[in-house]
Amino acid sequence: MESSILSWVEHLLAALAVPKLGLTAVFLISVLSATLLPLGSEFAVIGLVKLDPALFWPAVAVATVGNTVGGGISWWMGYGAERAYEHLRHRPPHEARALQWLQRFGPKACLLSWLPAVGDPLCAVAGWLKLPFWPCLLYMAIGKFARYVTMTAALLWWFPGELHWPAS
Repeated sequence: MESSILSWVEHLLAALAVPKLGLTAVFLISVLSATLLPLGSEFAVIGLVKLDPALFWPAVAVATVGNTVGGGISWWMGYGAERAYEHLRHRPPHEARALQWLQRFGPKACLLSWLPAVGDPLCAVAGWLKLPFWPCLLYMAIGKFARYVTMTAALLWWFPGELHWPAS
């Protein structure tokens, strides 16, 4: 059983290999990493850019779109969770300080969706609070774009030279 699971994981990773699928893999990894799954997409972006430096801006754009789509999915998950919760229970008398802060800043708080650990749940909480979807998505995109430009440029600066992929 365990070997079949490992085999399946190896096949999945091979299917999503950056050199084979390039921008498609970056998009899929970026979508998944913006949901509540513990996954990062920066190394997929840097890996592709190291393979083909001309793909810097396309990779950043695709990663931004994918990560924004994932943030939108998290928003809708939060929205749906809140609706399900409301059917089961009335609003609690005290809202947490973080929820009050998020309500005060509104969709602009989604600029922080790029932050590790708190950014993805922030998108879900924005949906939970029923903050306007399109403005939230716009601010998510701005924050995520800034992150990808900064992270990819920084990783290229820290790891200059060619990237060598192991032979398969």
